[in-house]
Amino acid sequence: MKRYRDYSSYLKEMFGERVQKIPLDAGLGCPNRDGTISYEGCVYCDSKGSGTGAMSNHGQSISDQVSMGCEFAKRRYRARKFIAYFQSFTNTYAPVDKLRDLYDEALSHPGMVGLSVATRPDCIGDEVLSLLDSYTKDYLVWVEYGLQSAHDQTLLRINRGHDVACFEQSVYASAERGLNICAHVILGLPGETRQMMLDTARYLGGLPLHGVKIHLLYVVQDSPIAALYKRGEFRCLQRDEYVELVVDFLELLPPGMIIHRLTGDPFGSQLLAPEWAKDKSRNLSLIRRRLEERDTWQGKRYQGSIAGKQKLRN
Repeated sequence: MKRYRDYSSYLKEMFGERVQKIPLDAGLGCPNRDGTISYEGCVYCDSKGSGTGAMSNHGQSISDQVSMGCEFAKRRYRARKFIAYFQSFTNTYAPVDKLRDLYDEALSHPGMVGLSVATRPDCIGDEVLSLLDSYTKDYLVWVEYGLQSAHDQTLLRINRGHDVACFEQSVYASAERGLNICAHVILGLPGETRQMMLDTARYLGGLPLHGVKIHLLYVVQDSPIAALYKRGEFRCLQRDEYVELVVDFLELLPPGMIIHRLTGDPFGSQLLAPEWAKDKSRNLSLIRRRLEERDTWQGKRYQGSIAGKQKLRN
């Protein structure tokens, strides 16, 4: 039996074959780094904005990134269909006309069947939502919101720059447009207990979300949290802790929610800790094995939309 509803299977069911996401860097910024909110950024974020840095650091155009990404996916995975994934930094943080040009440029490539836009919940509005909605007639469209934790005290600690209410408001506004919505969460954030992390799963289960990305908090060289780690003020999760947490997290999510990711995927050369984060294949294998050992599955302990719009108490 399938223990969780994985993203790749969802795409194959929809399109009848493998579909590969092509990560893109649009060269956009972030209000949490340009002084609009702060200059420091989130404690875990690196200079590439959790993306490739292809345009920001190397000047590669969207068209070049798409062409290179699709050619790689054809060789490596024999994929013929693709999703343009605007990944780096905040991909709605620009005038609507500029966003339209960027999205159109990516989608003009042969084989493109979808658009996925990663952003912050405080960088969305009616004009942007209307723009994203306009693509749904011809493409599969996902909007991915970084939440990271359902606890305001944690968001403050990691210098996230918005609260849970902001995330919730954007989710409902996106749902009203009929967009597919994915939430990003991070396990192992500073100060978070196991119960707090599982409360985040319960919170997500009460919202009109369609998917979730679960990330491991790892430490990269030029991130603010690197200084804390080097001073011994932050400890990363051990692999067995993380595996168990992911299984517990999956149990609390709705059974139909699409699991886009189960762990982080760091650039090895930039990683400080934990070393085991580099071995993605083994980490995924251990999570699947633990699901089987516990004879459990996504949604086993899901209790319905009990959270609704209620904010978790901190």
